[in-house]
Amino acid sequence: MPHARDRLLEGAFDSHGFVRRVDALREGHSPHALKQLVARGYLEKVAHGVYRVTVVPVSEYDDLHLAVLWTGVDEAALSHETALDLYGLSDVNPDRIHVTVPRRCRIRRAGADGIEVHYQDLDTRQIGWFEQIPTVTAATAIAQCIDTGTPTYLLRQALTAARETGRVTPGESADLRRRLANRDTAER
Repeated sequence: MPHARDRLLEGAFDSHGFVRRVDALREGHSPHALKQLVARGYLEKVAHGVYRVTVVPVSEYDDLHLAVLWTGVDEAALSHETALDLYGLSDVNPDRIHVTVPRRCRIRRAGADGIEVHYQDLDTRQIGWFEQIPTVTAATAIAQCIDTGTPTYLLRQALTAARETGRVTPGESADLRRRLANRDTAER
């Protein structure tokens, strides 16, 4: 039977080196074992309830995955302008990491510097993956950005790129274009 440390390592490679305390406890690791792994330098506490396995190499997406894990919500996903940027759909340059959690959740923990939490109930079909990180689909990200006021030229750019790359269907593209036109009309 694999050692507890080895089991943590296996799971950590699938999540950019991160381990949530709740997941480790669910898998049968004791709180004492986690403290020992921290004391020995094998784990590093990086946020409330989130550890990083120190032997897993750092990746360029660590801050994004940590933002999702920091929420402590299983259904959390990268969203809004962050998702548009990750998919390369427009020249948007988000100044924070956008994460969406269900409306029933309230995040009360500290440490959210650079993270903006949005509350929206998402259907499982609205969530995909980017580099093993839950991320809303392109259509959902564009809709969210329409609702939150992302500049029109960036949204038109995203709609064109999403359609050309097959990230949205023709029907989704038409619906999103109509929605954007309605927003622009309402703002006049």
